[in-house]
Amino acid sequence: MFRNDTKQTAQGFALVIVAAVCWGLSGAFGQFLFENRGVNTEWLVTVRLLLSGLILLTVSSAGASQSIWSIWKNKADAGQLVLFSLLGMLAVQYTYFAAIRASNAATATVLQYLGPVLISAYLAVYHRRWPRPAEGLAILLAVTGTFLLVTHGSFGTLQISGVALFWGLASAVTLAFYTLQPIKLLHRYPATLVTGWGMLLGGLAFSLVHAPWKVEGQWDRYTFLFTAFIILFASVMAFCAYLLAVKRIGAQKSSLLASVEPLSAALIAVAWLEVPFEAIDWVGCLCIVATIILLAVPRKQKIPAAHSTKQEPVHAVSPKTADAQVA
Repeated sequence: MFRNDTKQTAQGFALVIVAAVCWGLSGAFGQFLFENRGVNTEWLVTVRLLLSGLILLTVSSAGASQSIWSIWKNKADAGQLVLFSLLGMLAVQYTYFAAIRASNAATATVLQYLGPVLISAYLAVYHRRWPRPAEGLAILLAVTGTFLLVTHGSFGTLQISGVALFWGLASAVTLAFYTLQPIKLLHRYPATLVTGWGMLLGGLAFSLVHAPWKVEGQWDRYTFLFTAFIILFASVMAFCAYLLAVKRIGAQKSSLLASVEPLSAALIAVAWLEVPFEAIDWVGCLCIVATIILLAVPRKQKIPAAHSTKQEPVHAVSPKTADAQVA
């Protein structure tokens, strides 16, 4: 029994690390495609959503007990799904890649990780309470980390463009919405089903902005390989790996380990793409990563969950893992 538990834990840890590194690589590969191969950002988002959505729905259809069409039989659920698809799934995917295009993979990923802090602040207001000590410290660290990352400590200058800052903060806001909005759906339907439909509908909607058959850029083996990785490994495989990890080691440990993503994104961008990242940038990055750890550590509940009238999501740490953790 002890050996089986140890094996399960080791497998769970490995699955989370693999998923987080895949997500970190996807940002770096996206930056490479935009800067070096002229791939259109809107096209990449459209194709990623369409293909990943179709694959996840196929997986859901094969493994779930309920039909993938069941969510459409309830008008309220269908309406929530459409809202999640457009303002959650599509919005968080596009703002993230737009932030990469305007800055780099490291900065975009770190800024997106402000999302959990925004969630905690929203829940404090929603429940009409002061932030708990850990939440207050997380907010302070997040503000400090962001300030150092975008200004290098100087109030008068920005080290990244205003456009990059806008898309980075927009990515954090859409992550917060993406995490909070579908909670009820995820209690009623499998995460693969909700995410699959969210991706597919988001991709169909964004096809009106940039049709998937209007391919741009220079296509060679690297373009094909990196695009395939972003769609298959960083979306479908990483998501499924994270789901399996949650089953083996739980959502809290998975959340903590998934904080490897912004660090891996920064390391890959600096080492491979030669993104300039100074010591003060690393300090800002670590401040924001620390907020994830603070918010992911479980706290003692004063009121039993069975008697609670309001649902709070399990702490989410990235747009890739939020659904898996709530499910």
